[in-house]
Amino acid sequence: MLVVIIICALVILFVLGLSLMTINKGYNYKHTVDPIPEKGTDDENSQDKEKQED
Repeated sequence: MLVVIIICALVILFVLGLSLMTINKGYNYKHTVDPIPEKGTDDENSQDKEKQED
């Protein structure tokens, strides 16, 4: 019975360690923001839409 409790405690500690590592990695992730597209690309997109409608 004592062996089972020790194995369960080791599994719990292992899962807890993995969870903490995953959370830490998520907080360290550097998020980036895409730049605002220039107005020239909007004109190209509207021209593409007009071509698709024809």
